[in-house]
Amino acid sequence: MRLFVASSVVVPEYAAVKKDFQACIEAKWVEEEQLHLTWVFLGEQADAKPFMDMLSKMSVLKEKTVLRSLGYFGRPPRVLYVKARSKQLFEKAKEFENIGFNLERFTPHVTLCRIKRVLDREVFREKVKAYEKRELGVLLTDIALYKSVLTDRGAIHTKLFSVRDQ
Repeated sequence: MRLFVASSVVVPEYAAVKKDFQACIEAKWVEEEQLHLTWVFLGEQADAKPFMDMLSKMSVLKEKTVLRSLGYFGRPPRVLYVKARSKQLFEKAKEFENIGFNLERFTPHVTLCRIKRVLDREVFREKVKAYEKRELGVLLTDIALYKSVLTDRGAIHTKLFSVRDQ
């Protein structure tokens, strides 16, 4: 099983972002219902139970986190994302590490698309800058273990376990 731990997001501005960037990048956009913040990607695992046991020691996030600004990974850009920045996310990352997960180089973000090609670098940079400090959505408080199955039409995520409020 291909597993990961994530929190749900709501990004009301998603359609507008896609429209704004369509002229300057070729990209594979994440389906809106599949948007999430990944805490840890576990990769191929034979059994989900050990991770469920670890997560049962955790609690959900204390409050929702505003998602603000866009960013990108890579030179040339390969991933366009929404930034998720708050002290509580880094504190939660430490909690993950304390129970045995590896969150080395944790950068809280919500991937919007994988960029195949930048058609106009200058316009791309201007568009990213135009979203600076702009509120795009919210990270919800849930934390869950998911199974991901890759298909020709994209990944299908199935929730296997939810962290409970303690």
